[in-house]
Amino acid sequence: MFQSLREDVRTILDRDPAARSVFEVLLCYSGLHAVLFHRCNHWLWRHDYRLLARWLSQVARWLTAIEIHPGAEIGRRLFIDHGMSVVIGETSVVGDDVTLYQGVTLGGTGKEKGKRHPTIGNGVVIGAGARVLGNIRVGDNSRVGAGSVVLRDVPDNSTIVGVPGHIVLRHGQRVVITDPKQIHDPLSAALAAVAAQVKDLRQRVQKLEGVEAPEGGGSAELQALSEELQAIIEVDYQI
Repeated sequence: MFQSLREDVRTILDRDPAARSVFEVLLCYSGLHAVLFHRCNHWLWRHDYRLLARWLSQVARWLTAIEIHPGAEIGRRLFIDHGMSVVIGETSVVGDDVTLYQGVTLGGTGKEKGKRHPTIGNGVVIGAGARVLGNIRVGDNSRVGAGSVVLRDVPDNSTIVGVPGHIVLRHGQRVVITDPKQIHDPLSAALAAVAAQVKDLRQRVQKLEGVEAPEGGGSAELQALSEELQAIIEVDYQI
């Protein structure tokens, strides 16, 4: 227990430049307090003292403003920075060396039974206000941007942002989304459909005029509209 406490304190000192001393961390970091409470509550939960574990988890929630269900599995060196309004559901699994910022939710998506909360890999960082929902996995060393809503599995070494979340970096390389189905964004799908219709109209105009237009050509108005739509789509996918 004391070795685990030393690890947790050292983790905070290493990751948070605002932490100045061991005593400051022990006295002032609610994330550390919530993790310590959880380790005790999880032991009670595994030994079938479940009502007591749940009650003590609510006491910890009242004291720290962080809600961790005693059934959740938490790895080593979890750092909850600031911690206000962090929620970790019952069947969540959190790996080692994970960092969670304030307002993060590891939640479910309905009333299904069994494993219904996410699994977070090792070395993951989840930004403030992010929601990771359902029985999905966030791969090792991945990053979830602040305010993102993640509903699908995230591969290892990826960065995901947006609502709904979509991958923008993988293994340090920029990911350009060219298929709107990959991000399940109705607006992007609508823009892609409009661009396809403009292309079809351009081809029809070429046939009616009976002239061979240069590639990507057609009337000046349609060409300008097509290029503008394409630019909008590319920006929307790459942000």
